[in-house]
Amino acid sequence: MNPLNTPADEPGERLDDALVAQLNRALFDALLPEPADAAATARVKHRLLERIADDQRSRHVTVRRDDGPWQPFGPGLRIKLLHDADGIWSYLLKLAPGARLPSHRHPVDEECVVLEGAVWFGELRVDAGGFHLGRKDVLHAPITTVDGATVFLRGARPEVEHLI
Repeated sequence: MNPLNTPADEPGERLDDALVAQLNRALFDALLPEPADAAATARVKHRLLERIADDQRSRHVTVRRDDGPWQPFGPGLRIKLLHDADGIWSYLLKLAPGARLPSHRHPVDEECVVLEGAVWFGELRVDAGGFHLGRKDVLHAPITTVDGATVFLRGARPEVEHLI
């Protein structure tokens, strides 16, 4: 039974059903929130997403310039592993002036970004900021540098048996 339509103390004093329906609708409408301002909604969403992202920061991987060891990888070559995802490595390769990496094949496509200096892929020179993609199973010309270089690579874990 609706509290607005309960029997009154005095006989014959009941609210009209249409009036009760109108009052119920007015109460319901009064309880509805005002539509939010689009800019305010965007600000709240932005702050909320920033807090979620900050809370999940530990799930990311960060390697700073001086973190982790460099390992020898041949004469004049050093390698630094950044991330290993099921045998696909993200790593840095530092080439000393005059260093040479022999011809080789990649078991998967390998992405290379030159970070410092310049490297030669056979007759092709790639300077800092340049990108090179070594295709899977395609023979790669020797990689050389005159003045030294640092490159970022992402591909299969480098193995001696890939070298020719």
